[in-house]
Amino acid sequence: MSRKIRKAAVIGSGIMGGGIAALLAGAGVKVLLLDIVPFDLKDEEKNDPAARNRIVKAGMDAALASAPSLFMTKKDATLIQTGNLEDDFDKLAECDWICEVVVENLKIKQNLFKRLEGIRKPGAIITSNTSGIPLKDMSEGLSKEFKQHFMGTHFFNPVRYMHLLELIPGAETLPEVLEFMAAFGEKNLGKGIVWAKDTPNFVGNRIGIQGIGAVMNAMLEDGLTIPEVDALFGPALGRPKTAIFKTSDLVGLDTMSHVAKNSYDMCPDDEQRDAFVVPEFVKTMVENKQLGNKTRAGFYKTDLTPEWKKIRKVINPATLEYEDLTRPTFPCLDEAKKKATLPEKIKCVLTGDDKGAKFAWKMAANSFQYAAHRIPEISDTIIEIDNSMKWGYNFEMGPFEMWDTYGVTEAVERMKAEGLEVPENVMAMLNAGNKSFYKLENGVKYFYDFASSSYKAVPVSDTMVSLAAAKGNNKLVLGNNSASLIDIEDGVFCLEFHTKMNALNAEIIDTIEEALNYVDANGVGLVIGNQAGGMPGAFSAGADLSLVSKMAHDKKYAELDAFLERAQTGIQKAKYSPFPVVAAPYGMTLGGGCETCLGADRMVAHAELFMGLVEIGVGLLPAGGGCLNIWKRFIDALPAGVAKDTDLAKLFIPAFMNVAMAKVSMSAAQARSNGFLSANDRIVFNRDNLIGEAKKEVLRMVDDAYAPPMKKPVRVMGNAAQGMINAELFNMLNGKFMSDYDAFLAKRIAYVMSGGNVNKNSDVPEETILKLEREAFVDFTKEEKTIARIDHMLKTGKPLRN
Repeated sequence: MSRKIRKAAVIGSGIMGGGIAALLAGAGVKVLLLDIVPFDLKDEEKNDPAARNRIVKAGMDAALASAPSLFMTKKDATLIQTGNLEDDFDKLAECDWICEVVVENLKIKQNLFKRLEGIRKPGAIITSNTSGIPLKDMSEGLSKEFKQHFMGTHFFNPVRYMHLLELIPGAETLPEVLEFMAAFGEKNLGKGIVWAKDTPNFVGNRIGIQGIGAVMNAMLEDGLTIPEVDALFGPALGRPKTAIFKTSDLVGLDTMSHVAKNSYDMCPDDEQRDAFVVPEFVKTMVENKQLGNKTRAGFYKTDLTPEWKKIRKVINPATLEYEDLTRPTFPCLDEAKKKATLPEKIKCVLTGDDKGAKFAWKMAANSFQYAAHRIPEISDTIIEIDNSMKWGYNFEMGPFEMWDTYGVTEAVERMKAEGLEVPENVMAMLNAGNKSFYKLENGVKYFYDFASSSYKAVPVSDTMVSLAAAKGNNKLVLGNNSASLIDIEDGVFCLEFHTKMNALNAEIIDTIEEALNYVDANGVGLVIGNQAGGMPGAFSAGADLSLVSKMAHDKKYAELDAFLERAQTGIQKAKYSPFPVVAAPYGMTLGGGCETCLGADRMVAHAELFMGLVEIGVGLLPAGGGCLNIWKRFIDALPAGVAKDTDLAKLFIPAFMNVAMAKVSMSAAQARSNGFLSANDRIVFNRDNLIGEAKKEVLRMVDDAYAPPMKKPVRVMGNAAQGMINAELFNMLNGKFMSDYDAFLAKRIAYVMSGGNVNKNSDVPEETILKLEREAFVDFTKEEKTIARIDHMLKTGKPLRN
């Protein structure tokens, strides 16, 4: 049978249930979101549908109001129908998948599943998002057919943004059900799948909470402070800026403590069981409702002075009083900042000889030991553990990958010298002559499998293309410090950027033209895409501002104009090349990064896409063809038969506002609403498959006998647009939506986008608008306020409104 999920149900409308419902709706699935009828209904409310649905409505309202948004676009909410478990229970019979997200109480879950058994349609999949109650206990006494379609699906919060989805087979779950849910989770929901065993807290939280607990307890033993620990366990070790204590504030101290207690209670044989006992000061904080971000006070809090100045404070574990936060550092961290790559930074921190480095090593060794001891208890291979920490906790490396970075042999020798226990499975691996957990051979990545004492290929999706593996297999055909052209087979090549935040510099601009010439001579199509960086990452954060700043300060305006012209030439050459060019944007796709994508034939975009032409924020305008191509996106969307008769004013204002207000989409769906993505562009939920899907799009276009678009004049609004925009700017100035300087910039942007000093509905060559872009950009760099904006952004990473 061809299984499909056309309608799903989520039972439980809390933050997790609401997040799962929003994710499903974003994937185009109809959702039934149910919760209980309130226990405290008054007699006059018992027949009132609004009162009976009060809990589910509150959950839905919270999901809609969440920041960052759990919805890709608020329109997705129309796919969600709400109700309660008494009046609407029969509607569950229509659902292909029913996901339970109710309170962690065995009796409640057993009663719910017993009711579901009597109503679910044959073949419907039932899953539990529980992490602390065994599947076998929840399904006890139910039919074989129910158990064959019952399993665990453990999402991580916030559901939209966390890549990890743990799948837990039940003892009797059918293989085809497991395969289907893995494929649906990966492709339709965009998740990274980790197969977990039915053990307490599965993989991610078992490893993650042990790590947090171990660090908290060791901090007190070794006399470090909370800020010192967070400084050590942040980006220098490939972890998010939230590190240990800010992560706990984000999750909630009550939630973290509950998961830790659950592991302690249910894992009596765990050799590091004591790590799950949170320190006394944390228990006191939970009792005092100092739970983190949800109560605006946890390990950290922010106070406001009478002048509305924010003062960051941190709790002192000894006194439980908040003190002013000072940013600590250690010599090992100072050295790490000088290093270019993460492996170099990690080695600096873990091999240093200062107090911070020694503490970081102590906890790294602890995590190495713990991870190795959990195989095969919680997962069969090292892959599940590493991926869980990367996808569920936003680490750049899992424990085994970090162990490889340090050097497995070197770490083991140090552990022995310090009297630390070395896991037997790791010693057996080393004694057999295997010196690493992962290795790359002929472009294929292998992992060491403890069960078979051999290396096995890391399983990947059929669609996935790994640029790192391709380069490792000698598929690099062009390259420099900023960009690479990689052969991804079947005549398709990928142009990859690898600067900081993938910012576009002169080297990348030159490589674009080189790459186009190479593909024209040797291939059938080009993908423009990158794979470096965690979630959401940056396809490209825009042009290299430091380069623009230097030219502006040095008054090298002719050189700046030449640089812009080269950028425009490369992007427009991609647009009219004789072969298909597909951009694969994800995450931050801003300024020049957005312009690069607008110059492609098509986009295959990741669902998490923050796309916009944001140059006005640094006192500039898009001058890589952005003003031209965003306008063309709007007018080219019109059918040819009605384009001549359409009032272009209705198109010009939203196109102009995208640039003048530096609008940035909060998802690919919103980018489509804003006009950046067209109807022909695709949205992919799983970023791991993005390059592969873009390659498929190239080959599909080749198979359809691709012909490049015909270059033709652009219809513009001319003087009429500028008068109309001046009236809009007057209103926005009065409403204080923009500064005087923003208005000054916006007027020039309107002049450029409307084709300059021409009449309404004139047809002008593309080169006219491109020249206007360059002239305006150069003129802006002569303005003191623009230079101030650029320098402020480079110094602080934040826009200056002057």
